Amino acid sequence: MSNTRTATRPDDKPFDLNLDTLRAEADLTPFVFQWQGRRWSLAHMQELDSWESIEAAEQGDAEAMLATFRMGLGSDDWAAFRSTPVPQFKLKALFMAYLKHCGMKPGESAASDGS
Repeated sequence: MSNTRTATRPDDKPFDLNLDTLRAEADLTPFVFQWQGRRWSLAHMQELDSWESIEAAEQGDAEAMLATFRMGLGSDDWAAFRSTPVPQFKLKALFMAYLKHCGMKPGESAASDGS
């Protein structure tokens, strides 16, 4: 079923929102941390793919956190990071600091606007 409008749109307003030109209002600086003597960089959560974030969140908190790290690090860095054992308390602290950096609170979806 199509969601087309029956009324004609004016030529000067062909759409209501142009996602192509929309820019984030927040500073999307990556989150940088050190682990095992190496510098790692996570893309800001607001830049991550919403569809993957939503699908992971449907699988529970642990899957959402893993997907967020995987997307934030990128495939090569994720593989390297995942190959090193990380104690749970450190991974939790990393995730909490990452959330704070991105202006989010525990329990918020990475696909939300943080407000």
